[in-house]
Amino acid sequence: MKTAFTIQNLSRSFGIRTLFKDLSLSVPANEKIGVIGRNGAGKTTLFKMIEGVEQADTGSIIFNGSMRFGFLEQHDNWNDEESVLDYLIRKSEEEPWTCSRVAAKMGIHQHQLDLPITALSGGYRMRVKLASLLARNPDFLFLDEPTNFLDLSTQLFLEAFLKSWKGGYMIISHDREFLMQTCEMTLEVSQNELLLFPGDVQEYFAYAEERQEQLARQQKNIDSRRKELMDFVNRFRAKASKATQAQSKLKMAAKLEDVQAIKKSRSARIKIPDVRVAKGPIFECEMDIGYGEKVIADSVELKLGGGERYAVLGDNGQGKSTLLKTLAGVLKPVRGTMRWAPSKRLGYYAQHLSDALRENETVFESLRRMADTTANRQEILDMAGGFLFSGDDVDKPVKVLSGGERSRVCLAALMLQKNDILLLDEPTNHLDFETVELLALALRDYSGTLFFVSHDRTFVNTVASQIIEVKDGNIILYPGLYEDYVFYQRSRIAKELESGISDVAKKAAETAVDPARKEKRNGNTPLPVTPPGGPEEKKEALLRFLNLARKDRQKEIRRLRDELRNMEKRMKELEAKRAELTQILSSGAYDQEKYKAMEEVSKTLAEMEREWMELQEQIDLFEGEI
Repeated sequence: MKTAFTIQNLSRSFGIRTLFKDLSLSVPANEKIGVIGRNGAGKTTLFKMIEGVEQADTGSIIFNGSMRFGFLEQHDNWNDEESVLDYLIRKSEEEPWTCSRVAAKMGIHQHQLDLPITALSGGYRMRVKLASLLARNPDFLFLDEPTNFLDLSTQLFLEAFLKSWKGGYMIISHDREFLMQTCEMTLEVSQNELLLFPGDVQEYFAYAEERQEQLARQQKNIDSRRKELMDFVNRFRAKASKATQAQSKLKMAAKLEDVQAIKKSRSARIKIPDVRVAKGPIFECEMDIGYGEKVIADSVELKLGGGERYAVLGDNGQGKSTLLKTLAGVLKPVRGTMRWAPSKRLGYYAQHLSDALRENETVFESLRRMADTTANRQEILDMAGGFLFSGDDVDKPVKVLSGGERSRVCLAALMLQKNDILLLDEPTNHLDFETVELLALALRDYSGTLFFVSHDRTFVNTVASQIIEVKDGNIILYPGLYEDYVFYQRSRIAKELESGISDVAKKAAETAVDPARKEKRNGNTPLPVTPPGGPEEKKEALLRFLNLARKDRQKEIRRLRDELRNMEKRMKELEAKRAELTQILSSGAYDQEKYKAMEEVSKTLAEMEREWMELQEQIDLFEGEI
């Protein structure tokens, strides 16, 4: 089996803390691997050492020299006014037509290449970063938490893309459903080992549980045997007739080796204090929501019952957090009114609320101050343990906590309050698999009313009893279960990938026949923004296509795609010729014929790039009508 890279005796420490010690691993070239491990286990550090951003203390990483490796960047690294195409060219160092072709595969339409990246949604920015990576034509990908802060539509798009990816990859993620859908092998990262398991994450967890039970049984047998030997030694050591046997038994006991350290399963659980179950309507509204005078969603009319667990779903930027802030009273309705049932206590959680913690308090002191007055010390400690603060961690000062740790303190404190209504905005961020599961089970059993935003599908599926959909300025109670909602979104994404054109691309294709369409670009790279001909010619071409039978439409698209491939082949030949002439001319010797040839090749290539882009846009336009 072809190997992508091999890790040999890798060790890494930070001060007195040992992260890895003498770890080794061989990674197959074409496998799709999900990387898991507890918070702080070193997953991201491992990726950084593979990339060469960080160095190991000892050991080495040996790469297959015939393969190209690509790393998806977590942080934004574009200029504010940089266009999508300019960014792709800069990052990939490829020609405009190559970048445009890869962008089309990511559902980025020709029209969007004109725009500054900052004008795109978070989901489309991720597509741009992925396109910049793929334009370099890698064989093996590394993706560190690629689904963080992505909405469901973008998660499903990324999921579908990865399923179709022919090469190998490694993905760090705390989203169990995402790993289940995209990965066929599982790598657990820990201080003691890098364990590569030939199965998905669900199969691995079942195996790990069985393995730990088996190790526990082995350890129990060893302890029992050791006790038996030591009882004999203690009993007969003083007797001369048994002294030799006692000494022999003592040696046997000394030779007994404990099995490898057993991972203790988390015994902690999260218990939310019971509140009185609400009966009848708990919330009613007729309002517009937004910021100041800006309306995000209008004519919102809801009448919601108590005791339900409402998942607020929708693409990023549609207004999910705005709705929760309005429900919490952080924002006032732009117009209209809303009303909660009387005498109900609300608890609201969002990432930025950790700023309200007091720097001079410890974790325990913060929890005790913010908890309900009826909560006792043990209940506070149990809740802290459920959110990864166990042992001495509860005595940590708030001022030394990371941003993720502060968020966990606020979330734990909220769970200790007797709130009739909980409003949670992305509560699973900064939590590992086990804590997410514990929180999901606790919220499922919560006797109050819950509204929450989350992009973790396993979490939503476990908790939600009702769906509130936020889409295109409308907020409605979705008439179905979460499974129905995901099925609809998955079907839409599958159709998008199959046709090679997104909803945004369809709108752009419709405006392609509009003579008022914007022609100016924000970037510096020339890019034609309309297919060949004027508006009337485009209309005529589209009408001719629509008059064809379905079978003939598909035949026409295949013909255009063959033409596109032939054009790409010719462009590659021209690029090779230009590279050859560039090398000759860079030697410093003046050659008039070579300069003329270079000018002719560059001119021809530029013309072909323009024709390629026009043909690609025509194909996009036609495919949107199939």
